[in-house]
Amino acid sequence: MKKFLIYGSYGYTGSLIVEQAIKEGMRPLLAGRDERLLRVQAEKFGLEYRAFSIDDTAALDSALREVDAVLHCAGPFVLTYRQMAEACIRTKRHYVDISGEIEGFEALAAMDEDAKRAGIMLLPGGGFDVVPSDCLIAHVAKKLESATHLEIYIKSIGSGVSRGTARSGIENMQRQGRIRRDGMIVSVPNVWGSKQVDFGRGPSRVVSVGWGDVSTAYHSTGIPNVTAYMGFPAAMVNGMRLTRYFGFLLYNRAAKDFIKWLIGIFLKTGPSRNQNENGFSLMIAEATDGKQTVRAKLRTPEAYHLTALTAVEIMKRITSEDYKIGFQTPSKAYGADFILQFAGVMREDL
Repeated sequence: MKKFLIYGSYGYTGSLIVEQAIKEGMRPLLAGRDERLLRVQAEKFGLEYRAFSIDDTAALDSALREVDAVLHCAGPFVLTYRQMAEACIRTKRHYVDISGEIEGFEALAAMDEDAKRAGIMLLPGGGFDVVPSDCLIAHVAKKLESATHLEIYIKSIGSGVSRGTARSGIENMQRQGRIRRDGMIVSVPNVWGSKQVDFGRGPSRVVSVGWGDVSTAYHSTGIPNVTAYMGFPAAMVNGMRLTRYFGFLLYNRAAKDFIKWLIGIFLKTGPSRNQNENGFSLMIAEATDGKQTVRAKLRTPEAYHLTALTAVEIMKRITSEDYKIGFQTPSKAYGADFILQFAGVMREDL
């Protein structure tokens, strides 16, 4: 089996991924900026590591030449994906990340021809966003090939948010209201849409968000109209709505950096081990052509735990020569049923 590098391995999600990789008998090369944290992690698992900034092109290229593929886990990805992806193209190494950020997805899609010339795969969204939702969307799209509109509804139960996820959200806060209309991604106000959706326990409120599927669902299925919805606590929804009027005060660099600093002080690293093991997520995908409607539901393990499972499985496949060159989404690379192999995942047609 060939070797892969995990950049950002000591972050909350990166640490879960390293543990899962070790369970699967893999020996990744660890990497990131902080030499001290890397050394502690590497000594714990008996792994090699390389400490360097992603902006150090020479060090980055040197590390990539030691491996066959990269699993990029260092966000906010809007600030880091391009350096890593361009380095992968230069060195002809496969690229996977665990991002959920639309800008990165669209920019990587635009690198498709470069990736094909390099003979590599670019696969963003290798975690909770967007593996399960992308696979569910591909499943309903196959059942209604004439579909013109797609909606995905997501609700997490018993989980939490990591510092990295929160910081990525802050970095992208001015971009959160996005939908796809007639094939184009367009901006809409935060909480642009609101619905009551029954995930199986009675109606639950969900609001529209700029989730990664607004980008990837179109690349996976060709469906030109896509809206993503997610369940949040009422207080958070009210805060999101307020950004319509006062968000401009928070969108400058100084404000973002200050909020991310506060997150580092007051927010726990991420969900507890108990939340990882017992939390879960529910998703419903709905495709329609105006005359017919197809719906399906998916239940998955807790989001961060699932990210470790899916990301490691993708790296196993790549290092076993199972990949498609060019820009890919999870379902394009590995099929709509890829998500079904993981314990705790159940899919149901509605």
